[in-house]
Amino acid sequence: MPELPEVETTRRGIAPYLIGRRVTGVTLRRPDLRWPIPPEISAILPGQRIDAVERRAKYLLLHTEAGSALLHLGMTGVLRVLPPDAPIGKHDHVDIALERTTGQAPRILRFTDPRRFGCLLWQAPGETHELLAKLGPEPLTDAFDGDLMWHLSRGRTAAVKLFLMDNAVVVGVGNIYASEALFYAGIDPRLAAGKVSRARYARLAAEVKRLLAWAIERGGTTLRDFISPDGAPGYFFRELMVYGRAGEPCRVCNTPIRQVTLGQRSTFWCPHCQR
Repeated sequence: MPELPEVETTRRGIAPYLIGRRVTGVTLRRPDLRWPIPPEISAILPGQRIDAVERRAKYLLLHTEAGSALLHLGMTGVLRVLPPDAPIGKHDHVDIALERTTGQAPRILRFTDPRRFGCLLWQAPGETHELLAKLGPEPLTDAFDGDLMWHLSRGRTAAVKLFLMDNAVVVGVGNIYASEALFYAGIDPRLAAGKVSRARYARLAAEVKRLLAWAIERGGTTLRDFISPDGAPGYFFRELMVYGRAGEPCRVCNTPIRQVTLGQRSTFWCPHCQR
């Protein structure tokens, strides 16, 4: 599943082509993705000007005066800005047509999703969609730090990796970046969240911020199903320290990387560097 840097890369890729342009039409080639596509997408979105493109956690919002289109890429979703006559593929489910502006040709925003785990929903003006209502702070803001994690973790017996991936604690820290941040912070991912000290949480928060910012600048972590809007893959995956490297030597100490399943997700760590 695309993680926060991939979604932010997508936002940065499509925003210059969308902001300030009016939607001239919406083509839905199926009535649903993960959930039914609400009627507002066809009835209200056409004719509206896109005033901003925002990312909240792993969701993208196309804001207009009449409301916001809410998108999630799911596991295999891709958004691309294309010419209106671009050939239509089997899994090209949604086209949002954009007006011609001075110096720019007409474009379409195309949502392609082979496995249809993504979504296209609607958020009314002045409201917060239920999918966003209980989310924690963004990891790259001042609202997220080690003190917050330390306070929220008191008495928690869940593994610290699962705690870090809890969207009520902080949004957008998925499996890859949780594993990598815990490695750099020197914390065993199996350790109970309530047993991690304030000082170690401060280091963990700093590593989360550093890794996510670093990955965003490099275009995200390219996996099999993710390609950025301009068709270029990200490069951060070449620098992973533990994720997906079970049995390989640690890049720091040469100890074999171990793997275990936590919360139904593969977890990787170095037993020497992480305690």
